[in-house]
Amino acid sequence: MRKRQNTIITMSAMLFGTFLMAFTYYHINFHNHLTEGGFVGLALLGKYALDIPPALSMVLMDIPVLLVALFIKGRKFIINTVVAASMFTLFYALIERYSTLVIDLNDNLLAAALLSGLLTGFGAGIVLRFGGATGGDDVISVLFSEWSGLKVGTVFFLMDAVVLLLSLFYMPLVETLYTILAVSIAGQVITITVTYGTEKTEKKPIRKAVRAPSTPVTPKTAQHTVSGRS
Repeated sequence: MRKRQNTIITMSAMLFGTFLMAFTYYHINFHNHLTEGGFVGLALLGKYALDIPPALSMVLMDIPVLLVALFIKGRKFIINTVVAASMFTLFYALIERYSTLVIDLNDNLLAAALLSGLLTGFGAGIVLRFGGATGGDDVISVLFSEWSGLKVGTVFFLMDAVVLLLSLFYMPLVETLYTILAVSIAGQVITITVTYGTEKTEKKPIRKAVRAPSTPVTPKTAQHTVSGRS
């Protein structure tokens, strides 16, 4: 029964996290011309430089990462990641097709970057906190964070920043710089969301007082001097 409740909580949390990410990527990033980092950014770069379809390059990048993670993180993590990635794809497709909401911040890209960083960071952090990821680039960030000791949000930011700098070959400078700001905020929010309330205080070992074994006191026997009679 408890296991079932935990599963429901995990799936609900990942539903919320992936919906928040899909909503933000479409209504904030896409509508306001903020670009993408991670594997999505690499796929777009591959399309620009080598004319490789982004869908194909995403699959080619995701599959080997997931296979490696299967051996390192285990089956449960991979299942959660596949579920989360599927949720994100479904939500994005539905929002793109049916949503009529328009959030126009083209005249205030700073606000767009702040909103993007806060919302995507919180959504991705929730997914990670409950044992999943939304793609191969997220998985790499988790694995590298565990291996190197760097905070997971820091690794997210470094990976995205490198991809975004490479994207300057075909993306406008201003939008790219604002996107770097957004992913830097997202990295901080991811770290806070994943680690909040989980830091274990180091417990000092309690030293038990070791009693020295008491030395038994041997009663002194009175020595009687026996005087011999002559």
